[in-house]
Amino acid sequence: MPKSLPAALTATLSAALLLTSCAGTTQSTAVGKDVSEEKIPAAVSPDTTLTVGAPQLRVALELSGQIDKLPFKVEWANISGGPKCSEAFRAGALDLCAAAEIPSINAHWTGLDTKLVAARFRKEPLQHPVYELGIAPGAGIRTLADLRGKKIAYSPGQAQGALVLRILERAGLTQKDVQLVELASTDDVYPTALGNRQVDAAPIGDVNVKRYLTKYGSAGGTTVKHGLRDDPEHLWALTDTVSDAQKSSAVRELVAFWARAQIWIDKHPKEWVEGYYVKDQGLSREDGEYLVERIGHPDIPADWTGAIRRQQQTIDLLAKKQHREAFKADILFDRRYESVAAAAIADDRNGEGTTP
Repeated sequence: MPKSLPAALTATLSAALLLTSCAGTTQSTAVGKDVSEEKIPAAVSPDTTLTVGAPQLRVALELSGQIDKLPFKVEWANISGGPKCSEAFRAGALDLCAAAEIPSINAHWTGLDTKLVAARFRKEPLQHPVYELGIAPGAGIRTLADLRGKKIAYSPGQAQGALVLRILERAGLTQKDVQLVELASTDDVYPTALGNRQVDAAPIGDVNVKRYLTKYGSAGGTTVKHGLRDDPEHLWALTDTVSDAQKSSAVRELVAFWARAQIWIDKHPKEWVEGYYVKDQGLSREDGEYLVERIGHPDIPADWTGAIRRQQQTIDLLAKKQHREAFKADILFDRRYESVAAAAIADDRNGEGTTP
């Protein structure tokens, strides 16, 4: 099973990125296919293949001894997150990936038909945020209200961009009250921009919070808690994939394995730190332990009503602030899979499933 994309596929994705960029301001009426009445077969053929961009899931299944128990074939693509997954979807090179809430919304607005097939959140999300607002040395920002007149890093197509808009709304500010500086949030771009004082504030996530404070704290770099929920994570699939009978069945099986993997990770923090953060990601053990503590425990709901409601709030906010056309959030969720993850976890607890 390949762990990275071949060169030919990389070239294809580059072409897809160009198409995505060109489509960035379009409105689509061709997306949102209703698949709710399409029956998912009870059994999956072992000859079915899914191409999956979820590196963390691959490692979790390897560490838990479950990867060889998948009842179908998987080609693992070493990509995740909205921009890269969108490129691969457009190139027809990916069936399913791991992403936050914003990519599926932007996909709809750019004519890419996709569905969310699994949802994961964090227990006590305000105590375990994904992001904090990094503050540049000397910026003089101690509260969200202090953002007025400041330069804020902004990535409109990513979760960080939506968070910036929420933060401004919470602070009673508009985009005209600040200077939004468009920067893609990749790797250490935001911490570096803060440290170099290119921007006054930027949302930074997970281990970058620790690293930023370690590197720039002595110079006056700080963070401010935004006090907002920012924890949605999803498995995200092409609508063409979940419309295919055999692939839809394989997706259902993968969602169940994904759910059990989340519980395995939660119950085996030492193995996860060593196997994923240290050996796979190249982080220090200290960084891995920091992330385990920061992330907290998973919340995998059997009912997506709350998730859809929060997604609708995000759609309405982005539509208003980015001059888009609002749409109903429920068309992004394939509710045929709504109970799959929670049921897989419950079966394991009752001794009916296969516990990783």
